[in-house]
Amino acid sequence: MSEPRRRVAALRYDHPKDRAPKLVARGEGHVAERILALAREHGIPVHEDRELVDVLARLDLEEDIPGEVYQVVAEILAFLYRAKLTGRSA
Repeated sequence: MSEPRRRVAALRYDHPKDRAPKLVARGEGHVAERILALAREHGIPVHEDRELVDVLARLDLEEDIPGEVYQVVAEILAFLYRAKLTGRSA
């Protein structure tokens, strides 16, 4: 059995400009690999959560994330912020 194609979704949150995190990129297969490569090149932290990607993949680009995933995204952003402060990679 073959592995499922990798899927990714990328978020941006620019407080106070954005009222909520927005979907800025999404893709699967080769596009997903390119998004991940660009994230690594630019030092953007990556967090894996297949269920969250399933929800985010249904959004249009530049669309605010839906309320049902605010809690999960807030926890991820808090983790990434703490990791950045302590100098650890996420």
